[in-house]
Amino acid sequence: MKIDKPSNSPPAGLMNETSARTPSAKSSPAAQEPGTSVSLGSTASQLSKMEASMSNTPVIDANKVAQIKQAISEGRFQVNSGVIADRLIQSVRDLISSQA
Repeated sequence: MKIDKPSNSPPAGLMNETSARTPSAKSSPAAQEPGTSVSLGSTASQLSKMEASMSNTPVIDANKVAQIKQAISEGRFQVNSGVIADRLIQSVRDLISSQA
């Protein structure tokens, strides 16, 4: 198994998600009508600040990837199949209960 160096760009799914959330001046009715003002409140302002700070956070922890890569190459990486199985089962349970 070969693990290449991580790229600095986020996965394509995240890129589309980010661009889908970016507001467009054309789609905003307030942008088309002069004299109209909109106030979203402090919660929207806080969310906007949080989103801006999170956009600078890398999606991938490069140090963790390097540690795992080193462990694999040295034969020290061990997979705990019991934990993986338990988490897969829990994930399926969560999906089933969210659809019910």
